[in-house]
Amino acid sequence: MAITTSMIKELRDATSMGINDCKKALEGTDGDFDAAIKVLREKGAAIATKRASKEANEGMITAVVTDDAQNAAMIEINCETDFVTRNEDFQSFVEELRGEALNYESDAMAAGVASKIEDKMASIGEKIQFRRNVKWNVEGTGSITSYIHMGGKVGVLLELGCEKAETISSPAYLELAKDLTLHVAAAAPEFLQRDEVPADKIAEEQDIMRNQMKTEDEERGKSRPDEMIEKILIGKTNKFFSQICFLEQGFVKEDKVSITNLLAEKGKELGDTLTVKRYVRYQLGGA
Repeated sequence: MAITTSMIKELRDATSMGINDCKKALEGTDGDFDAAIKVLREKGAAIATKRASKEANEGMITAVVTDDAQNAAMIEINCETDFVTRNEDFQSFVEELRGEALNYESDAMAAGVASKIEDKMASIGEKIQFRRNVKWNVEGTGSITSYIHMGGKVGVLLELGCEKAETISSPAYLELAKDLTLHVAAAAPEFLQRDEVPADKIAEEQDIMRNQMKTEDEERGKSRPDEMIEKILIGKTNKFFSQICFLEQGFVKEDKVSITNLLAEKGKELGDTLTVKRYVRYQLGGA
């Protein structure tokens, strides 16, 4: 397969690697983008592997939470240009849809507002897309908190549970809930906890780890015993979980404290048991 300049550029944008490295990786994988990323990662060279700009769209993410924090919704509306995003007419339209968001269940709002979207497209003269929505009702005792970052480019909903109803109104609880949404916005965890990580994802990551260690051994001309490799693999896998699992990540405001330990500390302070029941994070134009 012929490797084009655009293919090299796409891989370079996704990994921050040099042109020659990207070209060789693509040539070695017959132009397979994902396989080329894996090759670069196995060499320990790729800095980033997210195709953040692959589906870049303009628009806004916004959320609504009821006064009692028991119900919430979040929506994403896309448009073609940043110029329209900053248009007061578009922003007012997004605010109008935000006001209706609690009337629709998750992933069901697009059909209900389709005619409004078409009318707004006609008046603005640019494609407008209702990308997605989510609606929650608190399960048990707890509350829902929202956070919108960078003027609507990132949005987060998080449900924090507790055992005592009076805890919900305490300043420490409210501050923690807001801090946790800020953490999700900044750290972008892929999973809540490690038992949610698919087995094939773990296996693929461990395969990369083993190949990295093999490369290191070849470079220094000395092989590590299998038992040592497996022990190192356990440590690397735990680190992997701490990077992608919310409860194991270091708190964004104090990275030496994991989210699990933070919840335990705040729970002890409040005399209650605190649990992150669920969260959702929208990145503008993302999956």
